[in-house]
Amino acid sequence: QLPTGLYKKVLVILHDSILPYMNEPTLMIDFLTVAYGVGGAISLLALNGLFILIHQHNLEYPDFYKKLYSLLDPSVYHVKYRARFFHLLDLFLSSSHLPAYLVAAFLKRLARLALTAPPEALLMVLPFICNLFRRHPACRVLVHRPGGPQDMSEDPYVMEEEEPSESRALESCLWEIQTLQNHYHPEVARAAAVLNRSLSELEDDISGLLELSAYELFDKEVKKKAADVPLEFEQIRGLFGKKNDIFAQHFALD
Repeated sequence: QLPTGLYKKVLVILHDSILPYMNEPTLMIDFLTVAYGVGGAISLLALNGLFILIHQHNLEYPDFYKKLYSLLDPSVYHVKYRARFFHLLDLFLSSSHLPAYLVAAFLKRLARLALTAPPEALLMVLPFICNLFRRHPACRVLVHRPGGPQDMSEDPYVMEEEEPSESRALESCLWEIQTLQNHYHPEVARAAAVLNRSLSELEDDISGLLELSAYELFDKEVKKKAADVPLEFEQIRGLFGKKNDIFAQHFALD
């Protein structure tokens, strides 16, 4: 049993500073699979090492996608290791051989969790969702479903279901994206509106958005040049600008 702090430090460097120098990296299978089952940030950090074992050493991990699906909770858009997690999630969902029900479950869960995500995370996950639609055209029914559910009460999707195949995601639609089209941040509303049009064949590059911070987003907005917007058509008179304003008899605006 390792202390939580040490557990995280080991997992952060395991994939590039330990596994490449081991004669038998497969000896770390038990350690990584146990770490993957712990939950929270430790599970997110274990993904890097597991990816190397799966990709380079033919590790077969039963229920891998089920566990990956369970890692999608409201905190995933707020954690320190968000960029690393979504980079790996993008890799794991890149195969065109994945069944449509599985990708639809991930799409629906990402969209549902996006309703409470901060703007900097939304600007990353919305292009991520568009890329999944480009790779898996069978899932576009989630966008183009006439007469689909319009809110959570009518939605057949079962958010609490741990098994992606039984979540009924393919029967639903992404009304959450339509909700985000009315987001208070104009960049988020613009990114969500992309799904109203035909998607291009080329995928969006999200590498520059993975580590986007709230400070960078705020700094970008502050540096924008605002156009002069007329606020009043008629020159204001009196304190409250009303005709026969009693205050105009006692106060004047110079």
